[in-house]
Amino acid sequence: MDLAYASAADLAGLIRSRAVSPVEVVRAALDRIERSQAVLNAFITIAADAAMGAAREAEAAVMQGAELGPLHGVPVAVKDLIPTANIRTTWGSLIFKDHIPDHDAVAVARLKQAGAIVVGKTTTPEFGQQCLTQAPLFGRTRNAWGADRSSGGSSGGSAVAVASGLVPIAVATDGGGSTRIPAACNGVVGFKQGLGVVPQEYAQDGFGNISYTTPMTRTVLDTALMLDAMAGPDLRDPLTTGRPKADFVAAARDGDLKELRIAWRSRLGNSAVAADVLTSCEAAMATFAELGADVAELTAAFENPEAVWFVNNGAYRMAQFGHHLKQHRAIMCPTFVRQMDRVANYSAAELYDAIFQRTRLYRQVQAWFDTCDIVAMPTLSRSAVPIDQDFFGPIEIDNQLVENIRASWYPYTMPFNLTGNPAVSLPCGFDAAGMPVAIQLIARPGDDALLLRVAATFECARPWSEQRPTE
Repeated sequence: MDLAYASAADLAGLIRSRAVSPVEVVRAALDRIERSQAVLNAFITIAADAAMGAAREAEAAVMQGAELGPLHGVPVAVKDLIPTANIRTTWGSLIFKDHIPDHDAVAVARLKQAGAIVVGKTTTPEFGQQCLTQAPLFGRTRNAWGADRSSGGSSGGSAVAVASGLVPIAVATDGGGSTRIPAACNGVVGFKQGLGVVPQEYAQDGFGNISYTTPMTRTVLDTALMLDAMAGPDLRDPLTTGRPKADFVAAARDGDLKELRIAWRSRLGNSAVAADVLTSCEAAMATFAELGADVAELTAAFENPEAVWFVNNGAYRMAQFGHHLKQHRAIMCPTFVRQMDRVANYSAAELYDAIFQRTRLYRQVQAWFDTCDIVAMPTLSRSAVPIDQDFFGPIEIDNQLVENIRASWYPYTMPFNLTGNPAVSLPCGFDAAGMPVAIQLIARPGDDALLLRVAATFECARPWSEQRPTE
């Protein structure tokens, strides 16, 4: 078996049976990461010494016959927005280039408890505030499938690390599509669970949070394994308390779509979508019908929510990071600075109007599920944009220029950060240039396990993990 592209589930099984050593697995991952850095640039920090120490401990546990966790000895990369004990966490910013936390985020701690070994911190734009993974601290992260294309963002490093076989699993975050966008760009699985499923105990607004700590994987089963480890209540996150935890792994192994109602819509308040994207997604919908699902079109009116997201997210980030602009503007990412300057003068009344609009959006989206169980749509309106894409410039869709990258490239992802619905991006084909294309599936709040079941059934019918970028 090629260890580089073995799934986390397979690696854990090989380690458990002593067919392969955690030391061998982790050393191979670190070697691949080092070799890839000059081109892909998927990591900000490589934690080689700590990872090898943990691997030796994991090997000793195997040899002693100790009880092993479901991810025992499996390498995991963690996005550099997420605190990791004794491993540098920079938020992609020169301001924090030497910051080393003394504790892990809950999601990371739980993955470690399940046996996973952290090998490093993946690239993110400064404070995660771009759909393009680039920052003054480390430069640009290139797409796994083409060096002339963006990795997407803001979890571009995690997506590229997984897609390129550097690690089988990674931790990402998603505040407006930051898991699903790079997953779609790089041909991997990007799952944004529902609000309150995985704790984000370090979020400064525990009640109005729109960002999620998520899995990034090549297979749906690996997503389920990560969720099984990461999910569950934590009293520091009020949105998680009192929520029962589903058996995600069991859901990913149950493949029946009979009588399931799946509604398709090609647009979500956007005017343009690439023909290659529509062709691939419509073929995916035909597969769902062949699997027994009742497929229909969803035509409910919908306005692009980019402006609502922009005020909600922008005001939050200004409160969170605005003080850095006064002290460190000269060393901060110009794109981030320009975004913050655009939201600096919103009033409290304007913010609360956006919060009210968020509630109306939630109620509108939940009404979709009166007539269906799952809603399907493209993840992105086109494949990965060029590596030198101007964040404030237009994007090209089928030879036409379209303004506003948020509203025109990923209108499909932002709404569900605001509404809290679980959403998953799944590979479903390639465009004429050979770049990955993805379909997104949305479920009701609380139906994360159902969404995994649908995703796993689709993966079984249309497997993608054997399709790999050229090294």
